[in-house]
Amino acid sequence: MNAVDKKALLNELKIDRSESQVESGRPIKWFLAIAILGGAGFVAWFTDFPRQPIAALEVRTVLAQAAETDSGNSVLDATGYVIARRMATVSSKVTGKVMEVLIEEGMVVSEGQVLATLDDSINRAQLALAESQVVSANASIAELEVQIRLAELQLNRTRDLANRDLASQADLDTDRLNAEALSARLNKLRQDIAVAERTVAIQRQFLDDMQIRAPFAGVVIAKAAQPGEMISPVAAGGGFTATGICTIVDMESLEVEVDVNEAYINRVYSGQPATITLNAYPDAPYQAEVIAIIPAANRNQATVRVRIGFVERDERVLPEMGVRVSFLETELAQEATETPAGVLIPESAIAGSGPDVYVWIVENDQISRRAIEVADKMGSRVLVVAGLNRNERVITNLDEEFAAGLQEGLAVVF
Repeated sequence: MNAVDKKALLNELKIDRSESQVESGRPIKWFLAIAILGGAGFVAWFTDFPRQPIAALEVRTVLAQAAETDSGNSVLDATGYVIARRMATVSSKVTGKVMEVLIEEGMVVSEGQVLATLDDSINRAQLALAESQVVSANASIAELEVQIRLAELQLNRTRDLANRDLASQADLDTDRLNAEALSARLNKLRQDIAVAERTVAIQRQFLDDMQIRAPFAGVVIAKAAQPGEMISPVAAGGGFTATGICTIVDMESLEVEVDVNEAYINRVYSGQPATITLNAYPDAPYQAEVIAIIPAANRNQATVRVRIGFVERDERVLPEMGVRVSFLETELAQEATETPAGVLIPESAIAGSGPDVYVWIVENDQISRRAIEVADKMGSRVLVVAGLNRNERVITNLDEEFAAGLQEGLAVVF
């Protein structure tokens, strides 16, 4: 092999550096592109992650009450219950089978509203019979009136004949009495029609009684019958017959009854101001006034019953709730009205210290921080004179650890 051939072979074994560098740059670019796309996806996922719904925090709340409702100083305290002066178990006038019940517990009903219907098939048949009797009696009247006209014509002819001595007095008397008898029958038939019409009215009332209506406006608190059951105004059927459809309470008639020891009844008088505190809402008293003192004592318990009426009331007051009543003297009540303007809230609802005190307000199921100004402490509550309005809802039972976890806009349930 000559020198030229060896040189050619060696040239073929050389590596083209420029081509290899161009090819090796492509994987690096692909890696960088994939890394950028992956990073962007991770950032997008991480940004959307906090938007996932977070369970609402459960808190305890109270309504800010007007300062006038305070009853810190009382001459007498007593316990009792909320009662309804108008409460009725609605039943039917007659025994019947329930066909439909149109109410449920908690439903608000108006006076005269239909609550349930009974089987009225027999009543409808009896009404149709009574109405047909009226129609028949009216038809009989039309027939009898024709007979009366005929009898009057016959009487006139007989009278003419008798005047010409062509008819006897006996014939004239017979025709006259016949006409009078028909008139009497007509009067009786008209009375029978009046009776039949009254019978129709009674049957219509019986039919209407198959619809059980509310005696007054109120709220249904108990449902006692279902379709298919028998119902009766009195107990019957060995316990298989219901005696009522439902129980209705007139919420406007709610008041409080308490039993006062007869040794202290001299401290209570009609018209006396008082405050009512529900056991279920001890931080929200209501203004009240003594309605009457029942003029009789219970010899077994040595107590006298007292009726107290609400001056103001809301939907939280329910029948049979337990209450505590504080009776006030007129002077004490006047002192309470002279309390500086503001609202009362539990001391446990206040966070912060010194001049920097605040509360957490609940609005639209979210909380917000509100700075307030406290004027005085009244028992377990404080008087807030600035920053808080009446009936605003605040979070209570705050402790240092719990308050630290609260933040603006946090969703809560109560």
